[in-house]
Formats: sequence, C-alpha cells, structure tokens
Amino acid sequence: MHLEWWHWVVGGIALVLAELVIPSFFIVWFGLGALLVGLLALAFDLSLTAQLATWTLASLAMVFLWFRVFKQSFVKTRAGTADGEAIGQIGLLVSAVAPFARGKVRFQGPLLGSEEWACVADIAIAAGERVRVVSVEGSFLKVDKA
Repeated sequence: MHLEWWHWVVGGIALVLAELVIPSFFIVWFGLGALLVGLLALAFDLSLTAQLATWTLASLAMVFLWFRVFKQSFVKTRAGTADGEAIGQIGLLVSAVAPFARGKVRFQGPLLGSEEWACVADIAIAAGERVRVVSVEGSFLKVDKA
C-alpha cells in the first residue's frame, strides 16, 4: 500500500476541521503533521514507513513545542479554581472596609490570580490592619480581623 501526497493533505484538512467540532486543541497538531507529510510526499518519493515516521515525529514535535514552549508564554491565572484555597489567607487591608462599604485587601503573593481583591466585612476595619479571608462571595472576599 502506498499513500499518495493528496491522501495526507485531505487527511490533514479533515483533522484540522475536526478540531473545530471537537475543541480539544490537540487534534490540530496531527492534522498539521499530515499536511507537512503531504507536502514532503509531493516533493520527494517517500516510502510508507518514511511517511508514517515523518507524520508521527512531526505531530509529536508540534505537540511538544505547544506544551513546552508556546503555552508557557500565555498569561496564567488561577481564576475559577476552588475558593477553598483562599479561605484562611492573611492579607493587608489597603483601604478601609465597613459593613456597607467595600474595601481592598492585598496579599503578599497572588491569590486566585490576583494580588489585590475587593473585600467586604461585617465590622468596620481600618486600612493597614491585617485581615483573614473568611469566605469568597461572588467576586468579593469576605474578611475579618486576623
């Protein structure tokens, strides 16, 4: 059995289009690998073993590059993670908070993707006080004196 160059091109396009239907952002690399093999098979006379080996190596190289090089450069946040990680954390109140007025609390390191959060409290707390996160209520942190 010998695959022609256009078999690889059609298969590559099918895999890239499948990525639109199945949004995993993983299938696209195998489709691009197939397109590369199609171009190489058009330019050179490759055996079936060489075609399959090239497709495997190209696809795996693209997946590796995506996860090791390009994806790391994207901005990473932890927004949407479990709010249980925030409870009990200690921060410094940047602006005062009162029962019906929001304040701002700053943490030493990022907490749920940000170092500074809007906060609410049941009692009035002056700016500069240390506070402890009691709960996460929507996009606000509920705090109390530490």
